[in-house]
Amino acid sequence: MIDFVEWLGYAASLIVLVSLLMSSVKRLRWINLAGSLAFAVYGFLVGALPVGFMNLGIVLINIYFLFQMYTKKDYFTLLPTSDVSYFNHFIESYQSDIKQFMWLDENLDDTTYMKLFILRNTVPAGVVVAKTKDSETLEILIDYVTPTYRDFKMGQFLYRDQKLYFTNLGYKRLISKPGTEKHESYLKRMGFVLESLNQESFYVKTL
Repeated sequence: MIDFVEWLGYAASLIVLVSLLMSSVKRLRWINLAGSLAFAVYGFLVGALPVGFMNLGIVLINIYFLFQMYTKKDYFTLLPTSDVSYFNHFIESYQSDIKQFMWLDENLDDTTYMKLFILRNTVPAGVVVAKTKDSETLEILIDYVTPTYRDFKMGQFLYRDQKLYFTNLGYKRLISKPGTEKHESYLKRMGFVLESLNQESFYVKTL
């Protein structure tokens, strides 16, 4: 019969394995920390000191990098783009992931659309595509962040810190069509409220 210590070893292995499936570096570090800690305890309990000390070292490494992530000052920039070739390349590269959150049924080549890259420490980490619904309303067609940077900081920067960017253009509200459950949860977290506009359902954020 398998005892507790052996179960701990299996659980630690599974946690470490799951951590490697994470696209978010921060989530990977947290889960890997938990798995390494469990492995360290397992190693010491069975008398395998090399296993215990090695995983204890991994725990400390994860703690160090998590500390760096949470204390590091990030710099965000909104960058309007007219470079169609790079924009299309970006969209095509992440198209399958984008479709997990929202619908891509618009003609994104429309030159009247607002197209913005969100730079995080000078790296293009996200993209926003929007169109004018009316003189006071901007419809967000795409608000996408690459998996590595998906920690809500980008959304807070866009919808909280860059509020003046939109109001200076004359917009008083932002709207977005409901997407997947994950996307709707994100919109609610960013302060959007589900409303009915002209018999259509939209998530609305008043600026």
